[in-house]
Amino acid sequence: MNTSYLFKHLSGTILFFAIIFISAGTFFYWQGLVYVVIGFIMILLNFTILKIDPELQKERSKPGADTKKWDKIILGLSFITTISMYVIAGLDSGRYHWSPDFCLCFNVSGAILTMTGQLLFLIAQKQNRFFSSTVRIQSDRDHIVCNTGLYSFVRHPAYLGSVIQSLGFPLLFGSVWSVLPVFVSLVLLITRTVLEDRTLKNELKGYKDYAEKRRYRLIPFLW
Repeated sequence: MNTSYLFKHLSGTILFFAIIFISAGTFFYWQGLVYVVIGFIMILLNFTILKIDPELQKERSKPGADTKKWDKIILGLSFITTISMYVIAGLDSGRYHWSPDFCLCFNVSGAILTMTGQLLFLIAQKQNRFFSSTVRIQSDRDHIVCNTGLYSFVRHPAYLGSVIQSLGFPLLFGSVWSVLPVFVSLVLLITRTVLEDRTLKNELKGYKDYAEKRRYRLIPFLW
């Protein structure tokens, strides 16, 4: 096990969880607790059944220096947006209750979408041994196209998972106001998808042919 990868993963997760409860002003915040349970289930899967190989752990914990500059900007903005999602959701449904009460069925639907999206992300990560945390052509690792598993349906299945879990977030937390940062995060995600896809077509051997066979970037039968 790559300790750097483990530390980075756990510390980031705990930070985000802490922000939710600090914003809510209480630990007895059931939406936050459900989100934490889902998160720890995914961590368990990530380090057991869906564990990635040590080489990819190393790549994800410290990508190469040739990361695209535009990706660094998008990742920075995405980090800020994610923090905003957690703060607004905690303040809204946990502390001040700005939003009207959601039907429990919406909360349950949000939890299901969150779990589904995160699981898709982990499966896509497991199936692609070049699944870096940043956009770069990994020539140092003999980068080749991944076209099997989920990648036989859409070219960016992990991003599809991110879309699904983002849509579930406001429903799970019962926060209308968190829709605003979620919308911004989806715009950033779609922008990253377009730019990454263009980079891979231009710089990764075989990707252009793969893209012609797998027409859909993100959403099957739509885009």
